[in-house]
Amino acid sequence: MTLPDQLTLARAFAVPLVVVLFAWPFDDHLYWATAVFVLAMATDQIDGWLARRRNQTSAFGSLLDPIADKVLVLAVLVMLIAEGVAPAWMVAAIVAREIAVSGLRLAAIERGVVMGARDLGKLKTWAQTAAATIAGFQAAGAWETDVAWWALLVATVLTWISGLDYARVAPRVLRGERAAS
Repeated sequence: MTLPDQLTLARAFAVPLVVVLFAWPFDDHLYWATAVFVLAMATDQIDGWLARRRNQTSAFGSLLDPIADKVLVLAVLVMLIAEGVAPAWMVAAIVAREIAVSGLRLAAIERGVVMGARDLGKLKTWAQTAAATIAGFQAAGAWETDVAWWALLVATVLTWISGLDYARVAPRVLRGERAAS
């Protein structure tokens, strides 16, 4: 297993740790949970860079990388609902888009077509990560203003714009045509 694949796997294994840190009430647990989340999500940039630089891309990494990202971000957003900083409707809208696009990708795979990551999808992941980070630190008490709500709103809007972009190119991709980025 390559180092990029190991980093992706580590991100997936970080999910239960981050959830436990959010749920287990000890001093500064929300800071710890958010810090571990940020560290885990940083591996997304590192594993992609390493895989391209070392020419170590793999089917395993291509499959697991977006799943690890989604599960980690969504787990944090769900935990932040209980902390009162992530509105449930925003998290539900994000989860719905993620399920819909995952369904599109599965339909493409069944037809032997790989539906690659779109530029808006990458931007969406970055926005969700930033919003979850801001919300995590707000829940921990880093600031009193409601900046998390606005960051989550931006992430929700970008998430749906990205989902609509996938839906726009899906018919061509499912027919086996190449979609422009």
